[in-house]
Amino acid sequence: MKIFLSFSPALRFNLAALFVAGLCFWAGLAGLLPILPLFIETLGASGQQIGIVMASFALGLLLARPRLSRLADERGRKLVLLIGIGAIALAPLGYLSIKVLPHTVLSLPWGSQQVTLDVSLLAIMAIRAFHGLSIAAFVVAYSALIVDISPPQNRGELIGYMSLVNPVGLALGPALGGFLLEGTGFEVAFLAMGILGLIGLLCCLGVKETYQPRPRSLGNTEEPHPFWRLLWTPRVRTPAIILLMVGLAFGTLTTFVPLYMRESGVSLNVGLIYTASALASFTIRILVGRASDRHGRGRFITLSLALYTLAMAIFWWADSASWFLLAGLVQGMAAGTLIPMIAALMGDRSESDERGRVFGLAMVGFDVGIALAGPTFGGIADAIGYRGIFGLAALMTLIGLGVFVTASSKDLPHSLRFALGRGRDVYAVDPYVAGK
Repeated sequence: MKIFLSFSPALRFNLAALFVAGLCFWAGLAGLLPILPLFIETLGASGQQIGIVMASFALGLLLARPRLSRLADERGRKLVLLIGIGAIALAPLGYLSIKVLPHTVLSLPWGSQQVTLDVSLLAIMAIRAFHGLSIAAFVVAYSALIVDISPPQNRGELIGYMSLVNPVGLALGPALGGFLLEGTGFEVAFLAMGILGLIGLLCCLGVKETYQPRPRSLGNTEEPHPFWRLLWTPRVRTPAIILLMVGLAFGTLTTFVPLYMRESGVSLNVGLIYTASALASFTIRILVGRASDRHGRGRFITLSLALYTLAMAIFWWADSASWFLLAGLVQGMAAGTLIPMIAALMGDRSESDERGRVFGLAMVGFDVGIALAGPTFGGIADAIGYRGIFGLAALMTLIGLGVFVTASSKDLPHSLRFALGRGRDVYAVDPYVAGK
């Protein structure tokens, strides 16, 4: 925590406002995790349909990610921050509107067949896609703001502290959402999440950023680093692939845990699983950020992927409340290590005027994983049950571990050394990081 003493009072106040906004963001977002699958089920949706609706979040995220990432570099981080928190405030009201609309099913001719369309499910898919703007905007802008401020030698430490908004929000949000759902119903639960977004929006209005977009020279309107071409560069490609594998596991977790627990007959408030995950994530972030500044990012990313595999395997095996809570704890340790390390890694590998795009592209893998998890694993779950898809999720993260260990650097020997913490990051831009 000594790093904060080196900042001016104005900067510390700025970070405090940003931290509170981040808390509201993640609590408002995660508070819907124990609510939405059950709400969608009340509309008559099957397991696969629930997966498709939940995955619509990632569709909006994917469509918005390129433009919002560029916007963060071209117009500044604060504008994109406000877009993200604004979506958190508005989306719950959209979900709530579905409750008061009449449930309409249309039967339309399609050649010689009739196609049935559930208007309520289509409407909630659209709202869910709009909700996806939140992460596409807020996470990129928040991470870029912090990296802009942090000195390279303490980058991992500051990211670790400021990223605590994620586990704290994930601890408070689902517990609050589950409590309100059980005690008052869907209406109050949705309204409470919207109010959290509004509080976060007010905090973001007071945030000041240090980054100044670099003006382009007259006559040069071409983007120096085309967005999608960056994805195929070695410094971004491997992080995006491993986040794809983790996204498949995370999408399975966020979409199907409430339904899996009910299928298993386990009596436990599902919000407590997310709370256990968040508490573990909180604890691990305090430790790994500072350690990664000393020992490099590679070994901690390797550890996080191994823990993710273990967590999904425990979910697959779980048959009691204690096993589910243990799986949540291990998953929290994995996520609390992986996401800050990826943010620090992308900060190490990017210049300030491309930071939004580089981090945004790495997260595209995560977006695609979430988008595929719902409809793909939802269809499989209808055939083999929810337990089996957690076994598949464990396989996905194990593949991600193999990819990182063998392809995290310019060749296999360098990759092995970097992944095991015995070699430097050859793609790091900053001399301090590159020379470690």
